Amino acid sequence: MVNLLNLEGVSKSYGVRPLLSDVSLGIGAGDRIGIVGRNGDGKTTLLEVMTGLEEADTGRVSRSRGLLVGYLHQGDELDDTHTVREAVLGGRSDHEWAADATLRGVVTELLVGVELDRAVLGLSGGERRRCALAALLIGDHELIVLDEPTNHLDVEAVAWLAGHLRRRTSALVVVTHDRWFLDEVCQYTWEVHDGAVDVYEGGYAAFVLAKAERSRQADATETRRQNLARKELAWLRRGAPARTAKPKFRIDAANQLIEDVPPPRDRLELQKFATQRLGKDVIDVEDVDLVRGERRLLSGATWRLGPGDRVGIVGVNGAGKTSVLSLLAGVLAPSAGRAKLGKTVALQHLTQALDDVDPMGRVLPTVESIRRVTVTQDGEITATSMLERFGFTGDKLTARLGDLSGGERRRFQLLKLLLTEPNVLLLDEPTNDLDIETLTVLEDFLDGWPGTLVVVSHDRYFLERVTDSVWALLGDGQISMLPRGVDEYLERRAATATTPVATGRPAAGRADAGAGADAAPGGKARAGSADERAARKTVARLDKQLARLTARETELNAAIVAAGTDYGVIAELSAELQQVLSEKDDVELEWLEAAELLG
Repeated sequence: MVNLLNLEGVSKSYGVRPLLSDVSLGIGAGDRIGIVGRNGDGKTTLLEVMTGLEEADTGRVSRSRGLLVGYLHQGDELDDTHTVREAVLGGRSDHEWAADATLRGVVTELLVGVELDRAVLGLSGGERRRCALAALLIGDHELIVLDEPTNHLDVEAVAWLAGHLRRRTSALVVVTHDRWFLDEVCQYTWEVHDGAVDVYEGGYAAFVLAKAERSRQADATETRRQNLARKELAWLRRGAPARTAKPKFRIDAANQLIEDVPPPRDRLELQKFATQRLGKDVIDVEDVDLVRGERRLLSGATWRLGPGDRVGIVGVNGAGKTSVLSLLAGVLAPSAGRAKLGKTVALQHLTQALDDVDPMGRVLPTVESIRRVTVTQDGEITATSMLERFGFTGDKLTARLGDLSGGERRRFQLLKLLLTEPNVLLLDEPTNDLDIETLTVLEDFLDGWPGTLVVVSHDRYFLERVTDSVWALLGDGQISMLPRGVDEYLERRAATATTPVATGRPAAGRADAGAGADAAPGGKARAGSADERAARKTVARLDKQLARLTARETELNAAIVAAGTDYGVIAELSAELQQVLSEKDDVELEWLEAAELLG
């Protein structure tokens, strides 16, 4: 295997804190590597040293001659003066990108709802992120480096991205807290901690087992971490059948390790406790219409949430998931019907926005002012213990709230919410800005939390881990239960997806970029049909028309420039140019429709 990149004895510090200490690693051609670790432990620093954006303090970084590296930062380098078409597609017209299966797949999946001729300057943060990812994937790189690529992607887009990266021949290094994505894509896992980088074979599930086994063999003193790893492994082995055959470890060793570990949570006990706290009525949505602007999100929808229900909600971006949570919380009134809360409901709603806090306030005193002791099914937990569980230890206990990072603010926001002892929790993208270790702690806490839980998240692993049922907003005005969870959602979305036919923008639905109307088993198109032969003739004819119209468009633009200040001539030329452009749009639309039949 060709070695693309090597780190030899690399160290890197910021101030007095060493993030990398004498690290030696290598990346071979075709390797797919996932990087995990706590926020602030040096994952992004490792990427920047590898790609040359940061110089190592000591040691050596060597790259193969002429190595083409594509790097997706947590920010972006898009030019605000460009259109999306220029920034992502290099100015390619619709018939050009639609004719290429790879380009078509990237555009229809990542740029859903984004006008290609829209200016980059007006894009939202999520749209800019998706544009930057699309532009990178279109490039021809030998090594792709991605820092949190699943941010701002829904469940469906994350699944597409995983499949796309598996099919590529380029090497991949990815930092992400999305554990399902790590399992689907990665062959190796690197854990960054305490200045070191530990290498594990396999994705996240294999990493959990190997780490637990190393701890057992070394008789580790960090009992709580080991228990968390074993508990999560028990769930991986018992509750996620799709994963059990993938990791490269001996099944007998895994079974022996977890044979005395109970299931993550006792559903019957939790529901019994929840009924005592909540009664029988929790939230009833009855014949509700929900309209936001010109969009009708719900139409005559009825949905009942009972004590102890643990529910996940999925849907494409813009389907109305956040609006449904606001409806349940009583923040958003229905256009018709009613959403009724039970009399004993104590509800807390975690939104995607960060709470405003007193920047001069301190972490521990602020938490103790809410509650010094909180009660779970497992007993009482002090405020200090809760803070420690969520990563606030040592100096962080007395840190000013204004000095906390975005991820720390998110953890603090979540912790304050849990300390109020709600019996109904609504969580909107709770995994944003949380590292894997904090997610594991949150999941462990929710395992013993007796109440009704509703989660909106693009993190498939988290959804499967903490909920018992998945419901979907499929665009039909209803909230539909999916007995087989996220897998069923993806199947139903794929069955209703359509290929884009409108010029200038990707379609709202998604299509399999490589499947044509006459696809046969094995993915090969059936040649020789009358429709296909007619389509080929149409495409050939339209290619000639497009070439003629493009040439005339170039001539007219040049003539307008040459006309100088002769406004009469300019007006005539401009009128003809508009006719040419209009005709070109019609021809491109016809070309796209014919191209669908050819796959």
